[in-house]
Amino acid sequence: MVSAVKAWKEKNPNLYEFIMFNILSNVATATNFVVLWLSASFIFANLTSRPFNWLIFNYPVEADGLGGFLSFLVAYTTAQIVNYFVQKNLVFKSDNNLKKSISWYIFTVVVAGIISVWLPPYVIELTSPIVGRWAPTVANAVNIVVQVAINYPMMKFVIMKNSNEKEETICEKITIS
Repeated sequence: MVSAVKAWKEKNPNLYEFIMFNILSNVATATNFVVLWLSASFIFANLTSRPFNWLIFNYPVEADGLGGFLSFLVAYTTAQIVNYFVQKNLVFKSDNNLKKSISWYIFTVVVAGIISVWLPPYVIELTSPIVGRWAPTVANAVNIVVQVAINYPMMKFVIMKNSNEKEETICEKITIS
């Protein structure tokens, strides 16, 4: 069995990497859910009755208001810190230059983060009639799918590029892979 998996891995390195990316992203996912639940239940629980509206962020009381916004923000940030090191060391086995890659990672995390903090109240509003108080958890799961769609290509082709890889454009790397 082990030899069959190794043979498949060697024959399908990109698919294996994507699968490992998703499996090991569960470390960040678990971190995200635990921090979300702790933040919403304890840390920011007293702020859920205060609506929060700022720029594109709209968290009415039904979406746990300011407490919901802060809970999603803290959960996302914590998960992304964990995710960087898990992906760097275990999936991509990258020796990338942190000084060069961190700005791209922060950019990627900020873009995905804005979406991930903006999206929940709309998902909560849509799903609350169906799943009730589980709506924030559903919103978090939707966020995770969006984050994979943004993070994997950026990490694979830009952020986790090993120091010894020759400089290539993203389009060149996609056609090579």
